[in-house]
Amino acid sequence: MLNGVVSGATRLGLGFWGSRVLRVRGRKSGQWRSTPVNLLSFDGKRYLVAPRGETQWVRNLRAAGGGELVLGRRTEAFRAVELSDTEKPPVLRAYLKRWKAEVGIFFDGVSAGSPEDDLARIAPRHPVFSVETS
Repeated sequence: MLNGVVSGATRLGLGFWGSRVLRVRGRKSGQWRSTPVNLLSFDGKRYLVAPRGETQWVRNLRAAGGGELVLGRRTEAFRAVELSDTEKPPVLRAYLKRWKAEVGIFFDGVSAGSPEDDLARIAPRHPVFSVETS
């Protein structure tokens, strides 16, 4: 229910805590697909983290190499660069610090305060993309 409320509000231009609608072309159909995401700003960069792991949007984004982030009437095209597992822990920590209440269940008990080894252990199960624009 909350996901639907956030998605609807984001489409109207009300971005709660960095929420956006991700639009990416389907890897098989070529049709635009939309899903709500949390856009993380961290250390001067922006990231998309997949709390549920290898989802359809992750597979589509890998294949397309980029997509669009929508907030209300504003659409921003971007290029996606996937981070390596060794690059992910600080981003995952920042993501969990911001959205643990919403997505913490998907991180196997790991939180923003967990040791670095725990974040490194879960990193392979959570794709992270840097959002790059011109």
